[in-house]
This record gives sequence, structure tokens and C-alpha cells, in this order.
Amino acid sequence: MTKIYHNPRCSKSRAALEMLNQRDLNPEVILYLQDPPSVEQLQQLVARSNASLLDLVRTNESIFTELNLAAASEAELYKAVAAHPILLNRPIVETAKGVRLGRPIEAIDDIL
Repeated sequence: MTKIYHNPRCSKSRAALEMLNQRDLNPEVILYLQDPPSVEQLQQLVARSNASLLDLVRTNESIFTELNLAAASEAELYKAVAAHPILLNRPIVETAKGVRLGRPIEAIDDIL
């Protein structure tokens, strides 16, 4: 099953969704801002990716600075992302082959 953690307001996320649909993968679309992943789900995504949690975080968001997340432990960062899903970068694509951040969009090719 293919999943995309999607923000319809993001052009890169829309492009990734279009690419998945063009390949007839019919992904499950997870609107993560409305239905944020839990700490456990985030840990599973990171474990299946080629990235660290920090690689999947939008460090330019004001909430990142406000919460002083640059100095946070990994556990604190997981909790913050689960509580403030705007911190999660996108699009994140999950398939049976792994998890990738679609920046650039070609980064997901190896799991399709």
C-alpha cells in the first residue's frame, strides 16, 4: 500500500501526488495537518526512511524556534512534531519498499 503524507497547499506535495496517481499507485492520502501522526508512527516512518527525524522537520517554522527545538532531545522533537504537525516536512511517501521525503520529487523513485 502506498501512502502520502500530503499538504494540498504545497506544490511539491501536489506534484508527488500527481506522480503517484500517474503511475496508477492510488495512494492513501493522509492529510497530516488534520490527522497528525503519533510519536510511534513518526518513529516508524523514520526507521523505514533513509533520513533522521531532523531531516523530516521544517526547521524554518517559527514554532521550531519558539520551542527551542534546535536544542531538544530526539524524544522531545518527536513529541513536538506529533503535537505540531506543521513541523513535518512534505511530501512523505511510504511504500512497501520504504519511506522517502519527496524533496526533490525524484527522491521517491527508488521506493516506487
